[in-house]
This record gives sequence, C-alpha cells and structure tokens, in this order.
Amino acid sequence: MLKMHKQYGDIVRIAPDELAFSHPDAWQDIMGHQKGQAEFSKATWFYRPVEDQPPHVVNESREQHGRLRRQMAHGFSEKAMREQEPMIRAYVDMLLDRLHDFCKSRKTVILSDWYNYTTFDIIGDLAFGEPFGCLQGSNLDGWIKGIFDAGRLGIILQALSFYPLVKRTLLSMVPASMKEAHEKHKKLTEEKMIRRMEKEEGRPDLIEGLLRKREELNLSIDELIANAEILIIGGSETTASLLSGATYLILTNPAAYKKLKEEVRTVFQSPEEINLISVNKLPYMLACLDEAMRMYPPIANGLPRMCPEGGAKVLGEYVPANTYVSVHQWALYRREEYFKDPNSYHPERFLGDPSFADDRREVLQPFHIGPRNCLGRNLAYSEMRLILALIIFNFDIEIADEARDWINQRNYLMWEKGPLKVHLTKA
Repeated sequence: MLKMHKQYGDIVRIAPDELAFSHPDAWQDIMGHQKGQAEFSKATWFYRPVEDQPPHVVNESREQHGRLRRQMAHGFSEKAMREQEPMIRAYVDMLLDRLHDFCKSRKTVILSDWYNYTTFDIIGDLAFGEPFGCLQGSNLDGWIKGIFDAGRLGIILQALSFYPLVKRTLLSMVPASMKEAHEKHKKLTEEKMIRRMEKEEGRPDLIEGLLRKREELNLSIDELIANAEILIIGGSETTASLLSGATYLILTNPAAYKKLKEEVRTVFQSPEEINLISVNKLPYMLACLDEAMRMYPPIANGLPRMCPEGGAKVLGEYVPANTYVSVHQWALYRREEYFKDPNSYHPERFLGDPSFADDRREVLQPFHIGPRNCLGRNLAYSEMRLILALIIFNFDIEIADEARDWINQRNYLMWEKGPLKVHLTKA
C-alpha cells in the first residue's frame, strides 16, 4: 500500500470498486459527522463475512449501533474505570509476580505472550465477569484459541465474499471436527454469559449497561454474546500488540529507553504510587506509546466503508455510491509527506520538538474518528500506560539477540507476532 501511494498519490484504486486514501483529511471525509449526508456504512463483506452470525456494536446498523453504544459507554466512563481499577491492578500485579519469578530463575522471558495473558484476563473479567486463567496457567485458554481460529477463517471468508459460489461451497465442506469445535466453543461461551448474567446488578464492567437494558434493546443471548466477544477481540490482542511493539521499539532505541526509565523512576518512588490516574504524569511515556502506534499500528490495514446512495466527496473528488473506501494506517503513517524520518522511532515528535514541527500529527488516528470511533480508547491508553509504567519501574530489560528483527512480521488484519524474547533483572 505504501509503495502504491508513493507511486500514484493520495487516492489509489485497489479494486474495481474500492479506493484507498492516504491523506489526513480523508479521516473526516469518510468517518466524521457529515451535515446533510448519509453515513458511510460498514462494508458488509468485511464486517459480516458470515451473514447469519448475530450482529454486534461494531457491525450493527447506524440506529442500533447508537443505542448499543449509549449503553456500553457507561462501562468505559471515567467513573467506571475508577471502579474497575482494583480488578485491573490485581491482574497487573499477578503479571509482575510472574515476571519476578523469571528474574529469580534468570530465564529468557517471552514478554509478548505475557502481555497477551494479561490483556485477555482483564478483558475477560470486564466482558464476561471472569478471567480466562491465562496468567495463572501461563498459557492461552482454549476458548481464546477458538476465537483466533475463527478470526483466521473469517479473513479467508472476507476475501471469498467476492466469490459467493466458492464461499458457499467452502462452507458446505467444513469438516465435522471443525463443526464440533465450533459448537463446543459456542456452548462454553453461552455458559460464560449465563454466569455473568447471574452476578449482582451494578457490576462495574463493560457489559452491565447492555444487561440492564436488554429487554428495551431486544437483545437475544446470542447478541449479548456477540457484543461480549467483540469487546474481547478489540480489547485484548490490539492492546497486547501495541505493548509488544512499544517495548521492542523502546528497547532497540537506547536513548528512548534511558529517558523513559528516568521519567518513570523519578516521578514515582514506589509501585504503589502508580495507578490509572497518576500515569498521566508521564508525558514521555505517552509519546513513546503514540510513536509506537504510528510505527506499529495494531490494525495496520484499512477498515472499509461503503459510499452512500447519491455518492459523496472525499478529498474533493466525487466518489460514486457503493464504492468501498478505506484509509490504510501503516502506509499512511510511513509517508514522508506527513512525518519526518517516518521509518525511525522518535517519541519527541509528539512533544513539540522543533525538529518535527512540520509533522502532521493529526494523521495519527489509531482509534478512528466520528460516531463509530473506538469506545475503548481511554481504557486502552490507561491499561497500556499502567502496565508499561510498572514494568519499567520494576525491571531492567534487555532484548534478546534472537528478537532483534522481531518487528519484521506479516499482517493478516492483525500482526503475526513472533516471540518477543527479553532478559529481565530486578531494578
């Protein structure tokens, strides 16, 4: 995508009915609130590759999305996050305990795995009222593996949406073992949701708002499950990926690592002082995370929308109705037109350094904009800052030689991360 934008400019036709945009104004034109113009809807082939699956907040119609979002927003509010903090901190403390054990044994740590274990346990508790036991068992729960398997299949089905006969044939040939695994996963998920529904009312989690208004929203148990699952997918793998990417980029840039350590260990005198509110005192760490999101966005490709009836203008150009449009994040963030020295890690660009005065920082929109932007932005930022600050405070970290080229990865909607191996010593 980057090569094509370099060659052909800000607008590239990447399929007969699909355009890719690479310009800061494209975000607003495609995803922002447009007065008097219909919304660019989510591309069905991408967001609902299996049509008979129950919808959720991400792929629902505009009206139902608004109703679901209003209820779910309570769980992402500042008040809710303060109430959720003891639970979040308990899982982060469990992570720190396990990492201290590695220090004693002097074993190499695959930190990328431990980020995944932590974010999955946190989001599991926030969405289903119980963790997956990843931190306790030092592995990914079978339920989570089922989600990853379904995700990989979904990517194939997305591509085959343009060949409906091939897709129907493929689905009809699904082996019995895969169908059985799917049914088992479905049953486990239903049991999780029933257990959550039996918990006390007013629990400060992400699903409470939907449960409270379930009848008013006319939600079946399958739709409740679909919304819980999309929260888990959106709030775990992406957060863990960004933490892994940020850790790699910080450790492979010694000046940044030194400056971050100095900030964290100067601002805080003990780990007890570090919490979801106090991490706001770490501007350099926030810049480190923002620069990591620019260089290693958890969702690197474009998430396609469809141009409304009557067509619309994007970057001043008329785009016909039913044309798919998208902004591919990794390619956009690596363009020299918008960022100086785009292939190098410079947290200073987000701190007003005059060397980067011409950067277009508004280009960076990893959580998107407009009425469909990511609900979990504040939770993700707070969780990432809390985890990273506590790890930097507690440990001196050195990247293992075999992980020096870790960032060279393939991407199939999400990054295919290899093991991010590090050496830890107690600070």
